[in-house]
Amino acid sequence: MAKQQYRTRPDGTVYPITPKKGGGAKVFVSAVAVVAAVGGGAATGLGGAGIEAGSAVEALPGNLSGDVADSLPGRSLKTRKAEGRKSAQRGRKSETFGRFKLKQLKQKAEHELECLAAATDRVQDYLAEHRCTSLDRGLYAVGDGHGNAAAISLVRVGFPKRSDATGGRKVEQVQGSGDIKPLGGAVLGLAGLSFSGHHFGSRVDRRTLVVAEAETVDGHLDDGTLDALADVSVWFPRV
Repeated sequence: MAKQQYRTRPDGTVYPITPKKGGGAKVFVSAVAVVAAVGGGAATGLGGAGIEAGSAVEALPGNLSGDVADSLPGRSLKTRKAEGRKSAQRGRKSETFGRFKLKQLKQKAEHELECLAAATDRVQDYLAEHRCTSLDRGLYAVGDGHGNAAAISLVRVGFPKRSDATGGRKVEQVQGSGDIKPLGGAVLGLAGLSFSGHHFGSRVDRRTLVVAEAETVDGHLDDGTLDALADVSVWFPRV
């Protein structure tokens, strides 16, 4: 059995690094759920993730309108996830988020050709040996209309061959192996946004590696919903 390894968070607490099961990955992207309570309390994300106190409320004033309808009333999370994936595959972002009683508030996307400078640790080492052909990064803010909001960050890394994308995904299956940095929260007015990597999804789309991550920052989204948001977001055709 491999020796247990540990990492230290910025606040000084220590946590174990464990392999990810089920083909998931923390690193190449983040589908982040940024949740802000009405009134702007202090950030309370898990694993050191968070934003500056009150910044989500200030940046997302449209999330207090109470106008979000439930597109699947009375349905289970399993059904919401299944229907959300279908909507995501069709590229219907608003419909996808609506499956989880959320609406899109803001978005930002960037297309780049250089990946290496945006990578860290073992992920960067992999990209140094396997050239990427493109890097698409997107960050979305969604909310429930009652002060709880989510920012979704999505990254697609293109490679010359499918085997390169598959190999990159394997590197990402171990938490702590590095990162392709998501767009900073400042692009949506969410200063200091950071992610823990506890809720993520990944897949290989032909010659492209796609990874998504979800994170509660303030307010509350249950773990199942965070996992589902990450799992369906990786099915968007392109950021």
